[in-house]
Amino acid sequence: MTLVNYSTMNFEQIYLENPNFPNRYISPEKLFSYLQTNLADYIQEIGKSYLEKPIYKLSIGTGNINILAWSQMHGNESNATHAMLDLLITLDKAPALKGELFSNIKLDFIFMLNPDGSEKWTRLNASDIDLNRDFHNESSKEIKFLKNTVASKKYDYALNLHEQRTIFTTDGIHPATLSFLAPSENVERTVTDNRKKCMAVIAEVYHHLKELIPNQIGRYSDEFYPTSTGDNFIKAGMPTILFEGGHFVDDYTRKGTRKYYTIALYYALKAISELNSDITGWEAYLEIPENQETHYDIVYRNVKLNTDHECILDVAVQYREIMEEGKDEISFVPFVMEVGDVKKRKGWLEIDCTGKKFISVTKYPKLDAVVEFKIED
Repeated sequence: MTLVNYSTMNFEQIYLENPNFPNRYISPEKLFSYLQTNLADYIQEIGKSYLEKPIYKLSIGTGNINILAWSQMHGNESNATHAMLDLLITLDKAPALKGELFSNIKLDFIFMLNPDGSEKWTRLNASDIDLNRDFHNESSKEIKFLKNTVASKKYDYALNLHEQRTIFTTDGIHPATLSFLAPSENVERTVTDNRKKCMAVIAEVYHHLKELIPNQIGRYSDEFYPTSTGDNFIKAGMPTILFEGGHFVDDYTRKGTRKYYTIALYYALKAISELNSDITGWEAYLEIPENQETHYDIVYRNVKLNTDHECILDVAVQYREIMEEGKDEISFVPFVMEVGDVKKRKGWLEIDCTGKKFISVTKYPKLDAVVEFKIED
């Protein structure tokens, strides 16, 4: 039997998916049970959601650099929750890497800030509030718990962990599988020292991942959003880094995204531990291409409709993610988004309908409606 020396390997070489959470959908109750069973010594409840579900913060590490991170502020964005679960189980088999990392930092990670939305797989919470636009109004219970946590100690960095839609690419060809942002503090988008601290960390992450997923790392728009969480935290003086997990070709359950999100999380924490608020190398952040909005999930080209006059056009389709009661995984339901000339957009799947029949009970595909037509030879 050959023994593997994990201490000499890079994190991506030893990455392990947490087998307790194989699906993109994570049941809050299953998460709570897992945390209580496996990580009870590290977690504490910081509050309860609108529907009285617990919200847990995990604290790990003995270092002097304080980091706060949170997942599933939007309930239908589970990659960050997966990433933290995968990170912990991977580091468990590499104690040298784990010890090195957590001797330099102390990480507070809020799991599933929006458990009500997570259960229903919705962006909003149970009172139909977008937590990421509720910074000033504080209409939701959940945003107050996040802000109370921020106020409880001086955090050197924060990680605002999200996902983005399949519409984004880095260059009009490759999907933006991961995108990052050092948020603006004002409408002028001034490059402040706090932004440079974030940029330096992101540049290190980019350095490690650009060979693993070439052309699939993007830079999110740095437009200033006056009501958003990350923009206001960095404006108040806390360097805050935005993660956005995106599309990976032919991978709508985001297994690939999950893997690279976890690797990015590890290298972000490692960079923070090594930089310790230094801004060395921040300029490399500007080399990352900005996200472009270029794609639909499917584009049917040259569709000939069943009309009295010749009508040939394109039909663009986008999946909506639906959580159906009794299922363990989300369903992908195709909706018609655009009909006509769709040459400005591409499809991750392009279907040429030249010479094929359009089978439908209606003459025209209905916008914003479930796809009910068929294309047959």
